Amino acid sequence: MAQMHQPATGSTCPGCAEPLESGDLYCGACGYDLSAVPAAPVDTPTVVMGSPVAGEAWPAAHAADGSGAPVHLPTDLPGTDSGGSPLPSHARFDGPEARSEPDEYPLPAPDPRAADLGEQATHVSAPVKVCVACRAGRVDEDGYCENCGHAQPRERDHMEQELGPVAAVSDRGLRHHRNEDAFAVSTTALPDGSPAVVAIVCDGVSSATRPDDASAAAAARANESLLQALPQGTHPQQAMHEAIVAAAEAVNSLAAEPALAMEHDPHRHQNAPACTLVGAIAAGGLLVVGWVGDSRAYWVPDDRTTPPARLTEDDSWAAQMVAAGLMSEADAYADERAHAITGWLGADAYELDPHTASFKPDRSGVVVVCTDGLWNYAEGAAEMAGAVPADAAERPLHSAQVLVGHALDGGGHDNVTVAVVPFAVPVPGAGSAYN
Repeated sequence: MAQMHQPATGSTCPGCAEPLESGDLYCGACGYDLSAVPAAPVDTPTVVMGSPVAGEAWPAAHAADGSGAPVHLPTDLPGTDSGGSPLPSHARFDGPEARSEPDEYPLPAPDPRAADLGEQATHVSAPVKVCVACRAGRVDEDGYCENCGHAQPRERDHMEQELGPVAAVSDRGLRHHRNEDAFAVSTTALPDGSPAVVAIVCDGVSSATRPDDASAAAAARANESLLQALPQGTHPQQAMHEAIVAAAEAVNSLAAEPALAMEHDPHRHQNAPACTLVGAIAAGGLLVVGWVGDSRAYWVPDDRTTPPARLTEDDSWAAQMVAAGLMSEADAYADERAHAITGWLGADAYELDPHTASFKPDRSGVVVVCTDGLWNYAEGAAEMAGAVPADAAERPLHSAQVLVGHALDGGGHDNVTVAVVPFAVPVPGAGSAYN
């Protein structure tokens, strides 16, 4: 290949660019002192990738400020120990070190000397994301490291929220590349001033387009509907029914965005976004649950000598087989078709059939509202009660964290989301708006 000829370094004057001859000490055109020509600058990358100064700790995650907004925590990536077993939830990290680090590094200011030497400095106004695994590569727009190819943690990979007496935790799990679950927790007041506590948990259908958007839209819309209806005096069971219908409409509306759907996930066959939903309301001495799909709600009494109970029935192939008397529950849920759902929220659902149920517990306890990412590892009511800490009513966030850890330690094959709703039996004589 022919190459262009390059003049020797120093063949022109640094001051006026006039040609020089060998041996010149001064420029004949401008008088520049050639003996004072600065040494060529050291070539350094425009973007300097750094690591923390030795002895300085990274900033810790901020705690909740009491506003009720979810707290997004730094998320470790899945990994295994030297023996090939999944690491405990608190130690999952797929990078060279198991230490939490920020995912952004500020760019250094341009060196003013570069302008003096006639070099063009590159100005970057936005911070550059650096890989949490190799800590050297730049993260591209799709969330992957350009150096090692490692997928970076997303905002929804791990979320926690505690709001008064209710708390929820959601985690991506150890096998999925993103978290397609979503939740919403809230508190409000009934017309008589008594409190109402709400928890909504949704599980995106992975075989559908944009399952993460579907679950987020459903959870947010159901929660919004309940916060509007309950203070107006709507009976909690009716309010739950209306909330599920509203959530379905929110998910259906996503199907009207085909261009965005394909841009979001161009390699997936386009179909309607879909998700399951389960919710619980503790209000006025009543416990109301509502659901579509195979996400569940469990009742776990504070007094563990009394039996727990599962409050929902799955919309699934396995449940249909059991209901028809064709298979035992153990055989049906052991079948590979067990988790094929027969009901969901989405534009291509066969029909919307919201299920609701109302209970009036005679003792205090907690309601565990969860996706199958948890109940796969504690399917029976007794198993679930065994995984719930004894002080769940006093420490709902801690209990939700423990339950997520239970799923991760069990294998974490799916996204896992759980909300814990304490239910206290009203003091005798206090009355209720829904007696």
